[in-house]
Amino acid sequence: MKAKRNNNAANIDNIIRSISSASLVELMSIWRARDAKQWSQSPDSYRLIAEKILQQGEPLLAFDVVTEGLSILPDDVRLRQLQGLALARSGATERANAILESLRRDGQTDEETLGMLGRTYKDLAAHAATKLEREKFLRRAAETYAQAYQSSGGYWTGINAATMNLLIGEKERACEIAKMVRAQCLKEVQDPGGDQYWELAALGEAALICRDLSQAEEWYARAAKEAAHRFGDIHSSRRNARLILQHWNEDSSKIDKYLHVPSVIVFAGHMIDRPDRAIARFPSEFEPAVAKEIRGKIEKLQPGFGFASAACGSDILFLEAMLDAGVEISVVLPYGREEFVRDSVDFIPGSNWCERFDRVLERAARVITASTQKLEIGGVSYEFCNELLLGLAAIRARQLDAALIPLAVWDGMAGDGPGGAASVVRIWRSSGYEPEIVDLAKICRGSGPLPSGRQRRPLQERHHPVEAPLQSFASRVVAMLFADAVGFSKLTEPEVPRFVQHFLGAIAELSEKFRETIIAKNTWGDGLYFVFSDVDLAGKFALELANLAATTKWEEKGLRAGLNLRIGLHAGPVYEFDDPITGIRSYSGTHVSRAARIEPITPPGQVYASEAFAALAAAQGAGSFTCDYVGQTPMAKGYGTLPTYHVRSRSPAARL
Repeated sequence: MKAKRNNNAANIDNIIRSISSASLVELMSIWRARDAKQWSQSPDSYRLIAEKILQQGEPLLAFDVVTEGLSILPDDVRLRQLQGLALARSGATERANAILESLRRDGQTDEETLGMLGRTYKDLAAHAATKLEREKFLRRAAETYAQAYQSSGGYWTGINAATMNLLIGEKERACEIAKMVRAQCLKEVQDPGGDQYWELAALGEAALICRDLSQAEEWYARAAKEAAHRFGDIHSSRRNARLILQHWNEDSSKIDKYLHVPSVIVFAGHMIDRPDRAIARFPSEFEPAVAKEIRGKIEKLQPGFGFASAACGSDILFLEAMLDAGVEISVVLPYGREEFVRDSVDFIPGSNWCERFDRVLERAARVITASTQKLEIGGVSYEFCNELLLGLAAIRARQLDAALIPLAVWDGMAGDGPGGAASVVRIWRSSGYEPEIVDLAKICRGSGPLPSGRQRRPLQERHHPVEAPLQSFASRVVAMLFADAVGFSKLTEPEVPRFVQHFLGAIAELSEKFRETIIAKNTWGDGLYFVFSDVDLAGKFALELANLAATTKWEEKGLRAGLNLRIGLHAGPVYEFDDPITGIRSYSGTHVSRAARIEPITPPGQVYASEAFAALAAAQGAGSFTCDYVGQTPMAKGYGTLPTYHVRSRSPAARL
């Protein structure tokens, strides 16, 4: 027994050492391979890996790490702090603020807790609905940071106290604190040992507060060299620097070149031609030339993150080039791995695409399967995959305030149908992006002749898919809402007619406002089901529905008080058809089943959504609501554990 304990301790020590020096991809591999029983004996493992993941700008994964750690040690202060920080960095400011305020109420007034709490008030100020509210939150931030600095003397909360004082108009006090922090940090950086990023960044911020821009540039340049790939930390420093420069009416680009967060690339491109393709588009002979052009684009754009699918040809060439450049990649497969490999990877006899596919997926930071199965009608599975890629990339870019750059390998033609490179480029452009293009047709023109019997598509030709005849089945991407009335089972018989008249009647009246986007609706007892053509309006309807249920005084209508709704949202590809029994236009498929599993796990009065819904909302620029990460949540009826988001109204931000 003693030998076993010693062995476990040695394994834990090895894990902690490996975490300390790991890259993000290595951290993710360590996390996936963890032995939960072994980790439960080592809270340090959870704390350290969460800290490292946050440093590298992955707050959602860090949140999942600390959530598991807290399930074992619910009162662990450091894990609760990191949970608050992960939520703050993912944009869930109100939840982060609540967690950190609860720590303060529990007597935690250390620098870490108060510093993180001050950060949440700073974030709340940035999203305040009015200038008065913004001022209130900025003052709370200044007071909280000042309390932490006075009690700890730590330069981190000191420099934040200085910045907040500047923003509330206390310029002399701000510069006074900044000078004290400067003296403190100058002593720290004289010792060449250890990590000095935060000291150097604080010196840069102190110089900005006192309007010494040249000194600020010098310190930030040194901090950037120290930071390496700690993009989460760089983003945090850059945000404060921008606030100060904005206050002084200075150009923020002076600092951006030092505190640089690399761009996020979302990718699409043509597959290698199938052996039976009648007209050549991307013959395998041109693979080296296309690979060279992709690598040239990556060298020019200097990205830090990439999102793509993994079909043979352009996708895999892009993923390989990104990995060779040391860039983090995330892969989205449109449907199950085996079927996808058969359809889009392993169809060229004697090729090594399958092995290359396995290698890039093994090294990916994350692999997501958009749908468990492929819809057989149309190219909707690929359309959904491409929208999901754009949305996930947009979320990543928003977390780090980084540029989002679409990149495509495209021949400029109209394409073979929905879901291909041409349709993706069209979607990108309609969303306001101007993609970088690797011109496949130009590469083909500049290359040697194809083998006998192969020909290229003429440049003037534009291929349009032949319209299929009207069929009873179609497919499309939709948003879906399931809701359930909390307290319905306790209604008495006399209350049921009043429930139908007043509760369902009010919902029917609300749905009339959204009739242009509601394409299907149904009820059964206390259950509601709506299908929408537009993700943004689906989210807006869900929030208005939740508000209606929560604020109406149902007791005045002869119903019991506290009647409420649980609401779940999802988006995905479905079959569209006329129900042969009812004659009504209906929607069905595995994504409808997935949508139905979200509502039962939603707290009463709240709106929860799937990752797919959050991603499509980001892809389509939904402006009426925001999606805050909740975590990996077990779905109802054993449907598995899936990433879940809390949907809430977006407040009109006050002008900063």
